[in-house]
Amino acid sequence: MQALIWIGALISLIGMIGIIYCIFKVSRAKKANLDDEAMRAAVQAVVPVNLAALFLSVIGLMMVVIGIMLG
Repeated sequence: MQALIWIGALISLIGMIGIIYCIFKVSRAKKANLDDEAMRAAVQAVVPVNLAALFLSVIGLMMVVIGIMLG
């Protein structure tokens, strides 16, 4: 079960990197002083990446918990 824990931690880390990427992407769009439509488009472009990153983080954490409970 050690492998499940480490693989889950790696997947969760990849998800966290994706979340940090989304934060920086939206932060750069905010600093660019875009108009309302451009800002809305920038944020809408980041939403699928953010959801995928959250999904990876949750799946990774679930794998870690399952690995701990089975190990």
